[in-house]
Amino acid sequence: ASDREVEFSTIIPASCIVGSITWDITNKVLEAQQQEPDPGTGPPNKIFVPTSTRGPLIHWAHTAKFSIHPGLGRTISLIRRTFWWPSMYRDVKEYISACQVCARHKSSNQPPQGLLQPLPVPHRPWSHIALDFVTGLPLSKGFTVILTIVDRFSKACHLVPPKSLPSSTETANLLIKHLFRLHGLPNEILSDRGPQFIARVWTDFAKHLGAKVSLTSGFHPQTNGQVERMNQELEAMLRCICSSNPAGWSVQLPWVEYAHNSHTSSSTGQSTFEVSLGYQPPLFPSDSASSTSVPQFLRQARRIWSHTRAALQRTAERNRRIADRHRHPAPAYTQGQMVWLSSRDIKLRGYNRKFSPRFLGPFPMAEVLGPVSVQLDLPPSMKIHPVFHVSLLKPVVSSPLCPPVAPPPPVCLADGSLGYRMHRILDVRSRGRGRQFLVDWEGYGPEHREWIPGSWIEDISLIRDFEASRGSSSSASSSSAGPPGGIPWGWGGALSRCASICCEFGQPCVHRWAWHSSQLFGVPLIGASRI
Repeated sequence: ASDREVEFSTIIPASCIVGSITWDITNKVLEAQQQEPDPGTGPPNKIFVPTSTRGPLIHWAHTAKFSIHPGLGRTISLIRRTFWWPSMYRDVKEYISACQVCARHKSSNQPPQGLLQPLPVPHRPWSHIALDFVTGLPLSKGFTVILTIVDRFSKACHLVPPKSLPSSTETANLLIKHLFRLHGLPNEILSDRGPQFIARVWTDFAKHLGAKVSLTSGFHPQTNGQVERMNQELEAMLRCICSSNPAGWSVQLPWVEYAHNSHTSSSTGQSTFEVSLGYQPPLFPSDSASSTSVPQFLRQARRIWSHTRAALQRTAERNRRIADRHRHPAPAYTQGQMVWLSSRDIKLRGYNRKFSPRFLGPFPMAEVLGPVSVQLDLPPSMKIHPVFHVSLLKPVVSSPLCPPVAPPPPVCLADGSLGYRMHRILDVRSRGRGRQFLVDWEGYGPEHREWIPGSWIEDISLIRDFEASRGSSSSASSSSAGPPGGIPWGWGGALSRCASICCEFGQPCVHRWAWHSSQLFGVPLIGASRI
C-alpha cells in the first residue's frame, strides 16, 4: 500500500513546452510558392525558394545568431540543408559581397590591390633625392635625430645629425649647408608627409629652387622605399658599433656614411663613389689608380652613368615582376565612387584594437590622382591626409538582395535648428580650465567621433550620468551584481542610466540626446537637449 502512495514527478518541468522549432522564414517561403511554385527539378526533400524571398532567406541564414556572418561556403552549406534554387551560389555570393557588416568588420585575405609603379630612373647623380628622419635615438653630444639624404641615382647618402627634429625652415638650411653646396640643386625632392614637408615654407622653398616636391601617399612608405631601406641599414650599423656605448653614435656617424658609400650597390653593381665621383677611394697605397687626363675621365664618367641607368632599369623591371606576383590590378575607380578605407594605420578613439572595425566609411572618391593613388572626401574629424594608395581601399558593392543601410536623417528640434542623435559618451579629457567629451554619434561610424567641449552641453544631467557610470564601473568589475532584470544601465548602449523618471528599472530607455548644429560635424555646437 505504501508503494501505491508514492507519487512520481516528470523530469521536465511543467512550465517547459517541448515541440518542433519552426522559423518564420519557412512560412514566408511556402506562402511565396503560391505565386511561384516549385518547378520540380531540384533535389528531393528540399524546399524551393521563390525569387521574392531569396534575399530575406539569405539575410536570415547569414546574419542570425546561430551563424554570425559566415563566409560564402558556410552560408551556402547552411542554406542547402533545407532549401534550394537554381542560382543559389551566385545569389549568396552577391549578397555576401554587398553585406556592409562583413565589409566593415572583416579583414581581407586577398592580395593587395595595385601593381607596382617604379619611380622613373634619374639621368645623373643628385638630380633626384629622397629625405627622411631617424628619431628615437639616445642623446649623443646634443644630437637626437638623423636626417637621411639619399641620391636615387647613385644610392649615395649623407647623414646629418640635427639637435632635434627640425622645422621646415631648419630642414631647408640643412640641405643648403650639407647638400646643395656640394652637389648643386636637385630636380625633385621625395619625402613622406611629415609636418616639415607639408608646410607652406617647404613648398615655397622648393618652388624657388625650381625643384619638384613629391610626397608619398598616406600610410604607404613603400613609395619612399630607398630612404626607408637606408634607414634600416643605418640602424643596423649603429647597433653593431654602438651597442656598448649608445651615447657615442654621433661620433660613429661619419664612418657609417663612408662605409655605405664605399660598398657595392646591388642595384647598380658599383659603389656609390664610383657612380657619383668616377673612382673608388683606395684602402691601400697599392690600390691607387693610374693618372688619367680630363677627357679620359669625362668619357669614363659618361660610360659609368650609361651603365648605371641601364642597371637601374633592369633592377626596377625585376622588382616590378617580383612584386606583381603577390598583387593584382586595382579596379578602375571613378570620381564619386564609394569605397571602404582600411583602418590598419588609423587610430580610432574609444575603440579597443581587437574589436575595432577593419574598414571605415564608405567614403566618396574626390579625385583619381594616378593608377595607384586616389583622394577621398573624408570628414573633418579624421584629421588625416586624404590621399591613399589603392591597396588600402576596396570598392563598395551593392546588390538588390542586400539593400544598403539608409543614412540616418538629421533630427529637427523644436527651435527649428538641426540636430544629430548622440549614441553615447565614450571618454573625457581635460583641456585648459574645462573638459571635453568624446561623442559617438548614432548612425555614424567611428570616423565621425568628436571631442565636444563640456561648456557646450546645456543638459548637465548627461555629464552627471556619465560621471556616475565611470565611478560605478570600477566597483562593478569587482562585483557581479547588476540592475534588476539583468539589463545594464543605459540608453541605446550608453554607459549610464537614464535620469528620467518615466524609464523603469530593467527596461530599455526610449530617450536620446540631440546636439544642435547648423551643419554636421566640424562646426561649433550650441548646446544639448533631450528629445
